[in-house]
Amino acid sequence: MELYLLRMQRGKERMERTKTEDENQCQRTLRVCVATCNRADYSKLAPIMFGIKNHPDEFDLEVMVLGSHLIDDYGNTFRMIEQDDFDIGSKLHTIVRGEDEAAMVESVGLALVKLPDVLQRLRPDILVVHGDRFDALALATAAALMNIRILHLEGGEVSGTIDDSIRHAISKLAHYHACCTRMAEQHLIAMCEDHSRILLAGCPSYDKLLSTNHRDDYMDTIKSWLGDTVQQHDYIVALQHPVTTDIQQSVKIYGLMLDALLSFNKKTLILFPNIDAGSKEMVRVMRKKSIEQHPNFRAVKHIPFEQFIQMLEHAGCMIGNSSCGVREAGAFGTPVINLGTRQTGRETGENVLHVRDADTHNKIYHALELQFGKRYPCSKIYGDGNAVPRILKFLRAIDLDEPLQKTFCFPPVKDSISQDIDHILETQSALAIDLGGTNLRVAIVSMRGKIVKKYTQPNPKNFDSRMQLILKICADAMRDAVCLNCRILGVGVSTGGRVNPQEGVVLHSTKLIQEWSSVDLRTPISDALHLPVWVDNDGNCAALAERKFGHGKGVENFVTVITGTGIGGGIIHHNELIHGSTFCAAELGHIMVSLEGPECSCGSRGCIEAYASGMALQKEAKRLHDEDLLMVEGMDMKLTEPITAAHLINAARLGNYNADAVLKKASTALGVGIVNILHIVNPTLVILSGVLASYYQDPVQHVISERALVSAQNIKVVKSELEEPALLGAASMVLDYATRRKY
Repeated sequence: MELYLLRMQRGKERMERTKTEDENQCQRTLRVCVATCNRADYSKLAPIMFGIKNHPDEFDLEVMVLGSHLIDDYGNTFRMIEQDDFDIGSKLHTIVRGEDEAAMVESVGLALVKLPDVLQRLRPDILVVHGDRFDALALATAAALMNIRILHLEGGEVSGTIDDSIRHAISKLAHYHACCTRMAEQHLIAMCEDHSRILLAGCPSYDKLLSTNHRDDYMDTIKSWLGDTVQQHDYIVALQHPVTTDIQQSVKIYGLMLDALLSFNKKTLILFPNIDAGSKEMVRVMRKKSIEQHPNFRAVKHIPFEQFIQMLEHAGCMIGNSSCGVREAGAFGTPVINLGTRQTGRETGENVLHVRDADTHNKIYHALELQFGKRYPCSKIYGDGNAVPRILKFLRAIDLDEPLQKTFCFPPVKDSISQDIDHILETQSALAIDLGGTNLRVAIVSMRGKIVKKYTQPNPKNFDSRMQLILKICADAMRDAVCLNCRILGVGVSTGGRVNPQEGVVLHSTKLIQEWSSVDLRTPISDALHLPVWVDNDGNCAALAERKFGHGKGVENFVTVITGTGIGGGIIHHNELIHGSTFCAAELGHIMVSLEGPECSCGSRGCIEAYASGMALQKEAKRLHDEDLLMVEGMDMKLTEPITAAHLINAARLGNYNADAVLKKASTALGVGIVNILHIVNPTLVILSGVLASYYQDPVQHVISERALVSAQNIKVVKSELEEPALLGAASMVLDYATRRKY
């Protein structure tokens, strides 16, 4: 009898369940399960959850909570979901403590053991999964194997760590995609995902960030976390997570960041790292430095999202490697310093300065000096504030009668289209400075190498006057750049002498520029203009100019030789500029071509510069003139006119045997020196630059054909077509690196 009643009850339950399903089918409600694993993904999922909840006639919302939400040490953040008035249908304790690689793997395994029962009970039509966490991978794996459709948020992005592999794996398991950027959409298409199942929605958190209803009580929030004395834009938010593929380096960078923050001496809100492998070691470093007891620091495990975005919006700077630095912070124009490789591939606005090789305290401290207190335009790379309506519309359009089996496509990848209005309306430009023996020149140079505006002044003879003039002209150029619709990305400086480009210091100057040794150029210019500054030797800058704008574009190995007042140049080898161990590589003018030659300005004898430079030719022209051997019929020269190299060249062209002999010796010396270069670095091209380049081109090519090894005799010698190689080279340092946001 009991068995009979039990069978009758089960049959009745099946009939009621079938009836309920038929009613739901008629009402066309979609059963959506949103799974959240941590405080970060909830900030992206919450706007969608509110949107679904506000349409009960169309959607039936189920909420699943797992991962670090349920851990005391991480703030039991499931409570904020309950405070938002969401009914949590399932709580899964899936984290195996240990904070190492094995614990992450065990956590995925534990989640896979527990998820089937929950998914079988909830029976969702769609499971919404966010991002690139190992918890999300377990969710997607279980749902895919149980034939549950998956909507993946923020797929197609690239960050540069193991997260990439997890994110792309989830994308391959997912049936539908809501991505944030045009580039992410293209990556998904390139991964063979069906274009019709990809929605370019934007980031859901931007719906809240870009809303106009900003709260006016932000100072109360700031003071509640950092004390009554702190002011807006005068504190730092720090959030650094471990990189699981290089835990040791992560911990090192974390320690260096804390040291830099201690030295910088500003109030700092620092959040504990996430639960990934390596977090335990990072917390140990924090406690070893007594950060939790330091009066400048407030260390917290969790902060409500509403308050966090207020703290982020009004911070003087954010530092670390959290994705919110390259994403959410852009909505406010908050300056960000991104440390290490965790966000290497992310699309970023101009508010983000990368310190990828964060191997010293000084680098991080200097980045803080550059970024702290600045404000940038709002960036909409990751969204325009309308993601949730798009996602809800996308969910409504899902046809549950379509085959569940995914199909893959192989479309061509479209070109990237920038969505940032700043890049459309303004010309990205560099401020270029050329310090010559006679003149000081500054120019605004566009990305394409166009000199938008140039400023020229006589170069002062002493250090103080020279620095004052540099800063004044640069300030004038910055003001003019605004009117010219140019966004200055940084400053490049070309100067004579030996330069340490890593520190931005002139080590030893040429005799033409006085009081210009052991000079730090980077610091005063950067402090005055609040921009990154690059400094290099004028010969190296000429080579960089050719690499970006001239004959060297697309050439992997070439040499640039400057033939002017002196002889200099630069060597590009495997697309990189050669500096040498003590920064005196490519001092081409001081290659010796004779043991007993004329004395050179460097103190040696027989250097190329002693034969072929403009100063050497001028010296020979004066000698011939004093011996009455320079003038020939057809030369027109006034008695008071100073003798120059041009007179020597003119005399040779008019048949002066003595002048021609001097020039042949100079050409041979230069040619032999270049042959030596060919035999050492074996470039594919030689570029002659400077006022004497047109004269030396053919003679040097002839010397190479006669004196070089057979394998090097066909290397071409060309004359530079760049009018301002020093300025363009200085600009290229900025344009090549600032646009990649490398530091």
